[in-house]
Amino acid sequence: MHTPLSGSPTGRRTLLAALLGTGATLLASCAVDPLSPTRPAPTAISSPSAPAPAPPPPVEATAPARAVPGRSAVVSAYASKPSGAFGLEVKGVELGLPATARGAALTFDACGGPNGEGYDSALIAALRQHRAPATLFINQRWAGANPGLVRELAADPLFEIANHGTTHAPLASRGQRAYGIPGTASIGAAYDEIMDNQRYLADTFGIRAKFFRSGTAHTDELGAALCRELGLVPMNFTVNLDAGATFRAASVAAQTRQLRAGDVGIAHFNRPASGTARGVADALPGLLESLEARKLALLTLSAAFEARTGTPAA
Repeated sequence: MHTPLSGSPTGRRTLLAALLGTGATLLASCAVDPLSPTRPAPTAISSPSAPAPAPPPPVEATAPARAVPGRSAVVSAYASKPSGAFGLEVKGVELGLPATARGAALTFDACGGPNGEGYDSALIAALRQHRAPATLFINQRWAGANPGLVRELAADPLFEIANHGTTHAPLASRGQRAYGIPGTASIGAAYDEIMDNQRYLADTFGIRAKFFRSGTAHTDELGAALCRELGLVPMNFTVNLDAGATFRAASVAAQTRQLRAGDVGIAHFNRPASGTARGVADALPGLLESLEARKLALLTLSAAFEARTGTPAA
């Protein structure tokens, strides 16, 4: 949430205790995306298918497909490079929107795996009711379990589909762990984590994702650099809206109302029993009114980054 340190990226993030008590199964199946356990909690928190047509992402006309380096070339070029820092806020990872963006962004993850293949239809309905654009980060496991939903969401111009990885692993070059979950063990494995899902979304659904978020939202600097070389923007967040779909509706609503210009909120749309849908639905009318009063709006990530460069991968 916003704090007196609102001028800095760290100060503008939601500061949450790590939800280690939920266990590795939940963490692996649906990203909890908590922040460092060393940071204090915020005072505001109390408690075989026919191919589908490609969606019309906002920057498609100005962002031609670029050549993607092959796996062997990447392994050769990156294997001896240092991994750098590992975490949520590392060099090369975007947290918020560009300064030129006139608004904030809602992003929602679908993580797949055990207990993570659900669909929060009430949340999507609320976004549609309020005409609230959002970027949906989809993991390959969730897409494989819900192909019809992927096609439906990709065909809706209100939404942008982004890449949430293949196995939902932290994006690492040396197997670093986040919340006890092993990251990809090598740069080759990191390549596979990004590109297997990127190709799956393209080949199966006609989606060319432009943004990537790893499982648990953790990466190292080398992984972030690799992601950019592969033509995707590694994207995290400034405000944690639902703490891996564990917050009650009132807390989700409080977090959602905190969004300001440049913010990127993260929540989940694969946990229909959570408080996410109700909390976001309760907060949306006031949030949209507040943004409109300042001549701002909710934006997809592509729309926000296009305003800066004409292409999100710059």
